[in-house]
Formats: sequence, structure tokens, C-alpha cells
Amino acid sequence: MEKHLLLYMLLLIPAFGSSDFLIAHLRNIKKRSADNDLVVNGIEINSMKIDSKVTSRFAHNVITSEAINRGNVHKEVIFDVELPKTAFITNFSMTIDGVTYPGTIKEKEVAKKQYEKAVSQGQTAGLVKASGRKTEKFTVSVNIAAGSKVTFELTYEELLKRQFGKYEMFIKVKPKQLVRNFEIEVNIFEPQGISELEAEGTFITNDLQSTIRKTFSGKKGYVSFKPTLDQQRTCANCSQSLLDGDLMVKYDVKRTAPDNLQIVNGYFVHFFAPTNLPKLSKNVVFVIDISGSMSGREIQQTREALLKILDDIKDDDFFNFILFGSEVHTWRETLIKATPENLDEARKFVRGIDTEGMTNLHGGLMRGIDTLNAAHEGSLVPKRSASIIIMLTDGQPNVGVSNTQEIQTLVKKAIEGKYPLYNLGFGYGVDYNFLEKMALENKGLARRIYPDSDAALQLQGFYDEVSNPMLMDVELNYPENEITDLTKNSFKHFYDGSEIVVAGRFLDHNQNSLTVDVRGEGPNDALSFTTQQDAEQTAKAFQEQEYIFGDYIERLWAYLTIEQLLEKRISATGEEKENLTAEALDLSLKYKFVTPLTSMVVTKPEDYDNQAGIADKPTEALSPSYIHASSPPWYTSVDGDPHFIIPVPQKEDAICFNINENPGAVLNLIDDPVTGITVNGELIGDKRPNNDSKIQNTYFGKLGIINKHLDLRLIVTPEKITIQNGNKKTSFSWLGSVNLQQEGLTLIINRKKNLVFSMGSGASFVIVLHQVWKKHPLHRDFLGLYTLHSGKLSKQTHGLLGQFFHPIDFTILEIHPGSDPKKPDATMIVKNNELTVTRGWQKDYRKDPKNGIDIPCWFVHNNGAGLIDGVHTDYIVSSLF
Repeated sequence: MEKHLLLYMLLLIPAFGSSDFLIAHLRNIKKRSADNDLVVNGIEINSMKIDSKVTSRFAHNVITSEAINRGNVHKEVIFDVELPKTAFITNFSMTIDGVTYPGTIKEKEVAKKQYEKAVSQGQTAGLVKASGRKTEKFTVSVNIAAGSKVTFELTYEELLKRQFGKYEMFIKVKPKQLVRNFEIEVNIFEPQGISELEAEGTFITNDLQSTIRKTFSGKKGYVSFKPTLDQQRTCANCSQSLLDGDLMVKYDVKRTAPDNLQIVNGYFVHFFAPTNLPKLSKNVVFVIDISGSMSGREIQQTREALLKILDDIKDDDFFNFILFGSEVHTWRETLIKATPENLDEARKFVRGIDTEGMTNLHGGLMRGIDTLNAAHEGSLVPKRSASIIIMLTDGQPNVGVSNTQEIQTLVKKAIEGKYPLYNLGFGYGVDYNFLEKMALENKGLARRIYPDSDAALQLQGFYDEVSNPMLMDVELNYPENEITDLTKNSFKHFYDGSEIVVAGRFLDHNQNSLTVDVRGEGPNDALSFTTQQDAEQTAKAFQEQEYIFGDYIERLWAYLTIEQLLEKRISATGEEKENLTAEALDLSLKYKFVTPLTSMVVTKPEDYDNQAGIADKPTEALSPSYIHASSPPWYTSVDGDPHFIIPVPQKEDAICFNINENPGAVLNLIDDPVTGITVNGELIGDKRPNNDSKIQNTYFGKLGIINKHLDLRLIVTPEKITIQNGNKKTSFSWLGSVNLQQEGLTLIINRKKNLVFSMGSGASFVIVLHQVWKKHPLHRDFLGLYTLHSGKLSKQTHGLLGQFFHPIDFTILEIHPGSDPKKPDATMIVKNNELTVTRGWQKDYRKDPKNGIDIPCWFVHNNGAGLIDGVHTDYIVSSLF
């Protein structure tokens, strides 16, 4: 066959007079095939370029993407990029058929009103904001006519932090389809000179390795990544892109002096990172939550991380472990030196750590502080040594002192500024706002530990950051009569491999020289460094810089100032908080940064309803149990009539649906055959039908929870809570407060508000009590159910609520005005179903049982049809048990 084909092709050549036509013809076929691969849903991404310019650690990044509608009708084009959490967006624009539609940065409340006005007119494409583990997602969509093209341009800036001896630039690469012209270009200029440069990608295969170019010489560094169309394919003839992952650029600078000072146009920046200093010994107290909710994978990962940390503790370090459940347990009465014998004993202790009881966070922290205080007062540790407290928790305080504001006050008073406090929040059940505020008040920081398979590595990684203190009580002093608007210039500790950055501006804009005095405490004595610099030296260093962007030092100063003002604002109150807010807002607007105080309004072409969206800066936590103010809580719940809220953290959004059934129906909410836990709920109706509605309002009037393996049952009604263990029954009223712990069960009743319980598996729940006026002519008391630690249940868990304890994904398309002007409709793709959904709100009553908090969500109609497995009647069971 091959011989015949070859002969046929050879016979063709003379007929056309030359083989050139055939070659050209074959190339055309190949090109048309490639073109077809480039078009997805009628849209071709013609080009995408990420252009990064780094000058003295300050990165200016521009992402440009051009898309073309190859279809014969107008299409929705989505621009979807992920940015580092530490970055501030500074500009965005869309250019469609030569007309540019810019984004404008405004005060958040002003932007919100403009957006709400668009919503009320049915002209909205929804909020364009989201948050991930290391990134934030910027998403905007626009309709473009057939044959038209749109160019998106997004600019963001960030100050690169130095960790473990290197600056790291993180670029998310995820175009989602093949791109005709794809390019990443990074230009670095460092006046100190570049000592090393690395570039690596999580998606880089052997075939792609050659597409990364990396060079550095003197003060300049360059990285580029420009794969061809064929190199982007997952296989030779595939139309899928393998560009899906992270590109990391890491570098460091030459250090002939402990610091570097740069002056440009009346502003200065001072980088301080001395090398080859003797290390301080450290005294570490680990305060670990061992409450029931930490059982299972969380305590296993904590043990794993602590064992690895023990391997890294230095011989001259001192340490101790404090464990808190309902009670507080101490491994040793005092801090212990890290001798080989003591480390072996510590490993045995760590392997035996197990969970018990509730969360006496205050008791654990105070014991840790007392242990450090006693060690210093009794001279058990070296006088010149760095002391730190690392606290890990996955929940909220509910034993002993449980008022978070009171805990903050007591902890701050006990520490008295002597030691930094680092708070690690494991998962989403923590009050992150409280942890962050308490850490910042005590010269530390908070960090969220994500409940993934690498949680142990996250814990270990954090310890590595603070495991090598080099200096204590570092002060960077500048002439007060010459400098104003100085950023933070005193630091409790300087850690090996990190860097201190201070910026400010001159009172006299024309001043061009500066002398700095730096002091700190080393292991043996006090150290002092003096640095002098003038503007001419900086200018000389920058003479060979060809791509410096604007007044970069001024922007670096503004970036750092805003970042630190927002941090101070977290723990401030009253007038101080108002002043910090006003100052940070003024700078955000002046320098056009999207920060937590500003939003960028994205306006779209008038031809398509003049739609508007808002780009916000997500924060890790603005209120308890929320990632930020308008986000859903990260727990599933059912409450009200009854309405279900299903959070989707990776989308920073939620899906909701109602179930309409008759009073008396019992619904299976959770069923886990592995742990033996089942939760069912019985519906009740209003006292009489609502004449204005054909559908009677229904609520949960009784909840039944059973752990079959433990022969343990819990029956909850608005009147009482009954525990049945075998043949033994115990009942409690809602009128008192109860804290009960017995084998397999932990139960707390907060008088007339809610009860918190866990049964055997470590999974914990909250049942909220809703009470109405006894003589109300229509409504009755009812219950709501909220999950706190559903991840403790098995992968086989199902039920109306339980099926959503597993990850779920969805896509929203074609947002358009609905029947209610304030609630736009859209198409949702979920579980391979195409559903019409409505943007709305459901009430979360966990924090406020009376009024609730509005949670924005996409509402699925018809009893959750297309979202839930099967139909809702499949979940009706005969009785509570």
C-alpha cells in the first residue's frame, strides 16, 4: 500500500510541473488542521504575552491577550488570569474593534454603588474576583461580534519577598487552549548585580525544557518562554494544551555589603540582608490544638510535621510542647535543651499525640507564654537567644475563656512585646481574623494551613522560615530632620535568607544623600552597621538600565506603605483605625492600586448592555469563618424553608437550592456507611397555610443523628436535646449551658442559641435554634444544621447535604437580566448538565440566629434538579432512624 501511495504522489508531480505545489498543498492542509485546533467554542486566542520587568525587587507585570471570534454569531470571550496574592492590580483595559474600554479604580463603596446600579438595571456580568491558595483570580467576560477581536491588557505590581536566600516570581500559566503566539518574558535589573538565576515550571516536560531561555550577566537577567504551537500540545496530534501549571523565576543579588541603599527623585529604598552572621540559638514553644476536630488526617499531618521539625532543631536550641483540648497538657515543665536524648524522648511524645475534648485555646497559649517567661526569669536559656511561640489550631475557642477579644487582651498583656507569636490556622473552621489580629499585636503573623495532602509540608515550610534567627531587636535609624513617611523600621527578628526593606521620602525633594545607622542584637554582642549613599551613585548604577519603568522607587514606597498600613489597620480600633484607613485609601487611589479599600469598575461596550463588574482585592479573612466579606462560608448548611447552601471554595462562590416537601416528610441529609454517621431531618409547617402562597413554608422541626458503630443517637427538637446511648437516655433543655464529653461524643449547648457536637469521627456540626414569639399566629420554632468539619467523613458520604462534602465544580455562562431586575439569570454547567440559574442570596444564621447574614449564591430551581444526584424524592426516608 505504501508503495502504491508513493507512486501515486510521484505521478502527480509532473502533472503540476513541480513538487512545490504538492508541498505547499500539504502545508496548507496542516495549517488548516492547526487552525481548527486553535478555535474552541468559536473563539481563537491569537496571542498571549506576559511581560515582566523587575527593578530592585519591584515587579511590573503586563498580561496582554488577543482573542478573535471565528464564529458566525456574537460570542462570549473570557479573560481569566491568576495573580500572586501579594500583587496589586494597577490597570485593566479591553480594546474591541479599535475602541478601548478602560477599568477605573475607585473607593470600594463608590464602586459598589455603581455596580449595584448596573445590577438593578439587569446589566451585570457579576463580580470579577476570586481567591485561591497562592493566587487571586481576575476574570472578565465580554460579548464580541462575529469576526471581531478583543485585546485584554492587565497590569499588576508587587514587591518580591526574599525567602531562603532567593527572590521568587510566581507566574501562573493556564491559557486553557492552544495559543498561536504564547510568550513569557522577564527582564530583571538589580544595581547590586545578579549572583544566580533559576527558571523552572511545574508543567515543563523534557521537550519543553529547550523553550526556556535564561541568561544573566552583571546587573541584568533575562528569562523567556516561547513554545511553538506544536510544543504546546499534550501529544503530537492533540488539540489540548499542556501549558497548565506554575512558572517560577528565582534569583538573588551579589552582596558585598550587609545592605544596599538607592535614591531616586526624592524617594529612597533600603535593603538590609547581612550574610555570614553567627546564628542565634532559639527557644520555641509549640502550642498545639488536640481537640476532637483535629482527629484523623489533621493530627496525623501535625505529628508528621513535628517529627520532621525535631530533625531540624539545632543542638543549642530549647523547646517544649503544649497541647490543648478541653484540658492543657505540657510535655515538660520547663524548656528543654535539644540534646540527642531529649530529641528522642520528644519523638516518642509526638508519636503518641492524640485528640481529645474541645478547644481551650486561651489555656494553651497562656501556658506557653508562662513557660517562656519562666525560662528567661530562671536563666534556663541563653540571655541572647530568640524566643518564639508557634500556635496551631483548627477551630475556635469554646472552653475556658472563649471570648476572642478577651483572649487577645490577656495574651498581649502576658507577652508584653517580648516574643513574636505565630498563629497557624488549620483549614477553614478557624476564626482567621482573630488569629491574625492576635499575631500582629504580638509582632508575629498568621498563616492559613490548607487542609490538603501537603499540609505537613506547609507546617514544616513555615517553621523553616523562622528557624534561623540571626539578629534580634533590629532598628534602622534615619535622620529625623531629613526623612518623612518612613515605612516600618524596627523588627523583632531578622531571619537567615530573608531581607528587611524600608522606604521613605525626603523632606527636601532635591536632597540626594543619606546616612543610615542599623543596630541589632547578635548572639555575642550588639552589632552596628552604617551606610551612606547619594543619588549620583544610584543614577550611575542605572545608566545601563534600558527598561526601567517610571518612578519605580516611589511606587515601591507606596506599595510597601499601603501594605503596612493595611496590616496595622487589622489590630487598630476607633480613631486610629479610621486614620489608617483614610491614609491607605488615599495612597491606593493616588497610585491606582486595587487594594482591600478600592475596587476597579470594569465597563463593557454599550452595544452589549453597558455591563459592569468589579475587580476587588480578596483578603484572607475580614470576618470570622469567611474568606472575605462577600464570600460564602466554607461549610455546607441547611436552614430556613429549608434552603441548602453549598460552598465552592475554589470559585469563591456558592450554589444554593430549596426543597419543597410536605410537613411530616423526613429527609436524609447525611449518610456515611464507613463512619456509621447518619443525619435525618423531619419537616414541620407553619401553624396554618399562608393564603398568599400555594406552597406552605416548611422547616426542620426535628433532627436525628446516629452513629451506628457506637450505638449512639442524638435527637434534637426546639424544646430539648436527647442523647440515647444503648438503653440509657439523657435529656437537656435549651435553657442552660452544657459542656459534655463522653466516649464518642462531644456536645456543647450555648444557651438558647445553638449546640456544637461531634460523634466519633471527628466531624463536627452546629445546630442553630430559631425561636419565634410563642403567640405568633403563623410561625413556629425550628432548627438549622451547619457542618464544620465534614472532611472527617468518608468519600462514600451521601445524602442531600452529604453528597456536597466532596469537591464540585461549575461554570457560569451567558449572564443576562432575569424576571427580577435585581437578580440576573445565567446558564450553569454542572455535572455535565446545563441549568438555568438565578443570582440571589440565602441566609446564613450560624452567627446571627435572628437576622442571619446574606450569602450570595447561584440558585438552582426545581428542588435542585440537575445539581443533586437523582431527584429530591429519592432522599425521603420513613423515619428519623
